[in-house]
Amino acid sequence: MELPGFVVAVWIFVCFYASVRGYPNGKVREACTSMVPCHGSSPQLSPEHTITVNGTEFKPGDNIEVYLSGPDFEGFFIQARDAEHLDSPAVGSFVLADRRRSQLLTCGRTKNSAVSHTSKAKKKDIKVYWIAPGNAPNHVQFLATVVKKYRIFWVKIPGPVVSQAHVLSPTPPLHATSEAMSTSYPVSYISKPFSASGCGSMKFCIRNPSNCDPGSASCFFLSFQQEESSVLIEMSGPSEGYLAFALSHDQWMGGDDAYLCISEDHRVHVSTARLKERSHPLLDSENALEDVSWRIADGVLQCSFRRSICLPAYKGRFNLDTSYYIFLADGEAGEGGIIYKHHRQPLVTDGLYNVTGPPQDIGGSRSPRLVKAHGALMFVAWITTVSIGVIVARFFKPVWSHSFLFGKELWFQVHRMLMLTTVMLTSISFVLPFVYRGGWSQQAGFHPYLGCAVLALTIFQPLMAGFRPSRHAPRRQLFNWFHWSTGTTARILAVVTMFLGMDLPALDLPDPWDTYAMIGFVAWHVGTDVLLEIHSYCLIRKVEVIEDDRVQILQSLTSAEAEGCLFKQTVLTIYVCGNIIFLVAFLTAINRV
Repeated sequence: MELPGFVVAVWIFVCFYASVRGYPNGKVREACTSMVPCHGSSPQLSPEHTITVNGTEFKPGDNIEVYLSGPDFEGFFIQARDAEHLDSPAVGSFVLADRRRSQLLTCGRTKNSAVSHTSKAKKKDIKVYWIAPGNAPNHVQFLATVVKKYRIFWVKIPGPVVSQAHVLSPTPPLHATSEAMSTSYPVSYISKPFSASGCGSMKFCIRNPSNCDPGSASCFFLSFQQEESSVLIEMSGPSEGYLAFALSHDQWMGGDDAYLCISEDHRVHVSTARLKERSHPLLDSENALEDVSWRIADGVLQCSFRRSICLPAYKGRFNLDTSYYIFLADGEAGEGGIIYKHHRQPLVTDGLYNVTGPPQDIGGSRSPRLVKAHGALMFVAWITTVSIGVIVARFFKPVWSHSFLFGKELWFQVHRMLMLTTVMLTSISFVLPFVYRGGWSQQAGFHPYLGCAVLALTIFQPLMAGFRPSRHAPRRQLFNWFHWSTGTTARILAVVTMFLGMDLPALDLPDPWDTYAMIGFVAWHVGTDVLLEIHSYCLIRKVEVIEDDRVQILQSLTSAEAEGCLFKQTVLTIYVCGNIIFLVAFLTAINRV
């Protein structure tokens, strides 16, 4: 028995896609300086793992036991650095306690100056020994990067500080602090998280997720409270780089009034800026903000400030008594307060709002409605209609060959209806991103190119079917081959395109759930396909009975066909239910984005 080409091809793709593109063998020398794994996503904010040591003082040549522990993790990277200069090279060397789970690496010119994993096997703890060098700095801090899963990791988790025996312990402690110290201009310090009390009654609030608590580590919060001729603005969210919001006349970046809270060296700089198209914001040299205050604690950045409702003296500042679309974004910041492009789609309100009007408590979406509709229609087409239509055509032709619908065999009518539905859904869905973008997107990578190929093959299939030769025509075999190969190619490309589309900023389904769910769907389809292939093979072998009595052969065939019909219909029912479950899961995830 030969497996269908689609099964083999998709399975190879899934294995390739799901493989870890990072460093499962722990050879992470490229990350010696930054300690950031090359996994294409941002680190988590609140560490789940801890580093402990068996002493707080050392002399050159001393051994200090370093113990990393926490919930199951796959990878790790441990270094010791000068606690007063954490960006400096690694200090000292390590000795392994377990060579099966850990290995030594050389960072810079210091041999064995780092430790990493040897495989992706899950582990709960790691123990190593640090050897203090003769030229060690006065204070040394241990840092660890921990990878829980491919896209879930923490960078430079701060560990204890150990000091040379003749040196006093640093005061305050030099390990990474979650408290902000001061800014370069007069500010006050926020003593506690913001509160949602008064949202919708006394102040205008935007929360993401909807109705979240601003004190939680996963809540993005923005509020406006009018006080006579000024407005008090509060903004907070999980970010170690920057938070920003902008007022806009439309749902596109460009020509907007922006406000940024940028974290730099455990300080926060609050500034106004102007946005020109999709370029880097232009920070204003003059600041129109008053009563600036901020706080960084537990991975949550908070800032508040006051500005007048009208600022005629400041070019680019919008009046706050007018309705605008409101953007809320976060991202990473570098040295010197340089901010980088937000790694995911900003939250955008679904309509125009006046922040000095009647108080409201609203949410927003990080995915435009047209993009959500595009994803939903594609999932309906390629998870349900196509998959079921292919199963029906491949395995139910002999089962439903004696049943007719509108003068045609039942299997053919069901197959044709499902495939025409796929063509319609794919065509409608294909147009929606172009309507939203107003043209071609340069930000979507290979996704739109593959989408064009899928649409072309999808339309070509029914056109080719319209010229199908009669069943016994010489060219019928050639048609069957082209029909099968075109459909299989379209399905493979569609799966690849969906994999790529799920992580685009405009949709960005939750990681790593989206990848695992899509792999699960492919495995579900492949498993059903293989099961029915095995059943068909066994059924054929069962009726290959050499008997002189033709009646006995006919009776065997009739019994086998009845048995096969019941089994296939049962499998189809279960398969359709499974597809609906996958579809509902994806549609629910899209709705929550």
